[in-house]
Amino acid sequence: MELGLDFVEKATVLVVDDTPDNLSLMSGLLKDDYKVKVANGGEKALKIAQSDSPPDLILLDIMMPGMDGYEVCQHLKSDPTTRDIPIIFLTAKAEVEDEKKGLEMGAVDYITKPISPPIVMARVANHLALKASADFLRDKADYLEIEVGKRTREVMAIQDVTILAMASLAETRDSDTGNHIRRTQFYVKALAEKLKMHPRFAAYLTEQTIATLFKSAPLHDIGKVGIPDRILLKPGKFEPEEFEIMKTHTTLGRDAIQAAEERLGMKVEFLTMAKEIAYGHQEKWDGSGYPERLAGEAIPISARLMAVADVYDALISRRVYKDGMSHEKAVDIIAASNGTHFDPDIAEAFIEIQEEFRAIAARYADSDKDMAKKKEQLDRLAGAGDKR
Repeated sequence: MELGLDFVEKATVLVVDDTPDNLSLMSGLLKDDYKVKVANGGEKALKIAQSDSPPDLILLDIMMPGMDGYEVCQHLKSDPTTRDIPIIFLTAKAEVEDEKKGLEMGAVDYITKPISPPIVMARVANHLALKASADFLRDKADYLEIEVGKRTREVMAIQDVTILAMASLAETRDSDTGNHIRRTQFYVKALAEKLKMHPRFAAYLTEQTIATLFKSAPLHDIGKVGIPDRILLKPGKFEPEEFEIMKTHTTLGRDAIQAAEERLGMKVEFLTMAKEIAYGHQEKWDGSGYPERLAGEAIPISARLMAVADVYDALISRRVYKDGMSHEKAVDIIAASNGTHFDPDIAEAFIEIQEEFRAIAARYADSDKDMAKKKEQLDRLAGAGDKR
């Protein structure tokens, strides 16, 4: 109760009336309990309300020369900085229609003259208490919104780090390097941004979908964790039976992500897309890919985008057993596979933004140190495999 009284004692009330006697009367009535400001016209009232020290409540006359009280109220309620200040009309206009109009405009109360001082004081106190509660709840809501945003960003950061950690686990067993993950992420995003206004893709490639693609892309080869070292680490061409085992990484990846989703007990958008990418990025437009030999539009768009990104990076990247080919040669190969390996429109988009791909590849290029570390890792894994 004492806190409430402290608030009321410190509250500022603005009295707006064109009659000096009325201003004097209201100032004398309010001054012991509130800080009182006065304005003898609408324009002055608006200046005070819009100042750096706005009032907590406004007692507003209606019948004033120039800008009347209704117009003042309208201005206050249309301005985001003043719309939450409670307004009590204090007027000689006693018709029901006048009161109805004032309340419809947003006033919290309507008091007719001649006034009853106890009634005025009670209503002022009540509306200031209501405003204090509303301000508290509004501040609390703003605080909670900030906190929720902060926690959401933290969860998203943890999620992103977890995804990259999972993807890197697969990369440490492959002949690729960790930078392959970053490059393919940005390749896919660049393609999606290029195609987001394309008639075939506009409905799918929303900003949210593009963000989810970027988040999901690192998991495209997660299934390689389940491929035996003797096959995964083989530097030469696979034998037919070895290739059949290697192809199962798509299914292994999908199943691993599915298992994670089932443990969560809910559908997660980026995991759903990650499953599409992991399972479908080796499919080909003409139906000659794997694991299901899907063709054309039957292949998820996310997987079609990843197919271009993955192949480009595989062509230009150095491995411990080969040099990467030139950007130009890689572009020629993808262009030649337009309509066979790749969706024609996606391949065309790649050709149009090929310089972006080149820039991404340069930005996240594998250093000699990276390659030496990778070779050391692979030698160690191969040696362990020989001992087994």
